Amino acid sequence: MTNSRLSRLPWWASRWLGYREHPPKEPPYVVHLWSFIGAFCGLSVLQAIFGRAQYFVDRKVPPILASYGASAVLCYGAIEAPLAQPRALVVGHFISAVSAVSITKLFELLGPEKFETIEWLCGALSTAVAIVIMQMTKTTHPPAGATALLAAVDKDVRALSWYLLPVIMLSSAVVLVTALLLNNVQRRFPVYWLQPIIPPTAEPPTEQGDPSVEAKSTRPPLASRSSSLTLGKAP
Repeated sequence: MTNSRLSRLPWWASRWLGYREHPPKEPPYVVHLWSFIGAFCGLSVLQAIFGRAQYFVDRKVPPILASYGASAVLCYGAIEAPLAQPRALVVGHFISAVSAVSITKLFELLGPEKFETIEWLCGALSTAVAIVIMQMTKTTHPPAGATALLAAVDKDVRALSWYLLPVIMLSSAVVLVTALLLNNVQRRFPVYWLQPIIPPTAEPPTEQGDPSVEAKSTRPPLASRSSSLTLGKAP
């Protein structure tokens, strides 16, 4: 969703999606205040959903994945960083979860006893693969590396198996929605949705009256000068 499309929406809608005609300049105390409020509310909502809802309790879903504590630093505290934008948050965590669960499933084919001895290798490989895929898709989100690691080495998270994917998607959605609501009260989030907006660059104008430029423009090419000298030579 680009800024040109957001500008067509009513102001009361586009504001909460991060659109500003003129980006605000926040004093430090505003940044500190809303970083605290955002992180507190966002993580509280996550823990309330997964820790209190009987649906998730019955499926033994952890109250919160530790990697979202790191996401809170970016999405509520460093909201202008490219690593904190919605594409990186949602896709980064999802890619890491998919790659980690897939690799862990392959390692588990070796048997429980063998897996325990090479669990460290599974965690390292899962995280490394997730990093490379995020780099290739331009969705790097550092906390997502912890998601990949947890899916491989944490028993409670590993036990979720493929059910980890909807948990990750819901967790990312909660963080994103709370960030949109709280970060746009006095600040602006996101800076962009899918890709950064690169402003056009203008070439510097040529200085008028520069003798070196005029000399280069009026001086005939070497081939023309040599031909004129040949024609003008006496027989």
